[in-house]
Amino acid sequence: MLPKKPRGVPRVDDRRVLNGIFWVLRSGAPWRGLPEQYGPRTTCYNRFVRWRKAGVWDRLMDAITKAHDGKVQMIDTSIVRVHQQGATAKRDRDHSLGRSRGGLTTKIQALVDAEGRPIRLMLTAGQKRDIASAADMTADLPEGAMLLADKGYDANALRTAIRERRAWANIPPKANRKEPICFSPFLYKARNLVERFFNKAKQFRRVAIRYDKLAENYLAALKLASVRIWLRGYESTS
Repeated sequence: MLPKKPRGVPRVDDRRVLNGIFWVLRSGAPWRGLPEQYGPRTTCYNRFVRWRKAGVWDRLMDAITKAHDGKVQMIDTSIVRVHQQGATAKRDRDHSLGRSRGGLTTKIQALVDAEGRPIRLMLTAGQKRDIASAADMTADLPEGAMLLADKGYDANALRTAIRERRAWANIPPKANRKEPICFSPFLYKARNLVERFFNKAKQFRRVAIRYDKLAENYLAALKLASVRIWLRGYESTS
């Protein structure tokens, strides 16, 4: 899945560079603090960014998520604080930065399968409502599937869109909902798997706190952490 370089000066070993990238993601250390055993820090950072621009991390994520169990899917969000280093991005475009009581924040939108493994990821500004991106996140929900979500996703528009796909939205009703809906508290218990995903992803300090100025780099780091979570699942079942 990684780009090949058949000609020219031999580059630093890909495994060594990937280990260096994962070390930075896991520790949260700045790139200049990368230990020498992983090679030049500029090589690790430049390859991380260059492969992000080339779509390598996106292709890795798409390839590994093809094996997901789509019969039951869960959607939720998680707020991440933005470090002062990540708050200095130019305001020339959207960097998924929002201002709330705790300062600048970014919101992670995640859709996971029945095993709690991430299928789709998206970034929005921290103050943006959860329901705003739900339609895009669930656009590929298969026929006959069940979507689990909390009360923040209780909207007639989302329920109608999912019903048109011949799927079912098992979402608890809000207190102000007047018309009755079909909801199973027993099946809803499985929704904790999406919370577990956020817990696993935030064990990577570069995900738990956003240090990156560019939303594209932070999303790439999140996808790499998600790929590692998928691989852990394969390791535990092999």
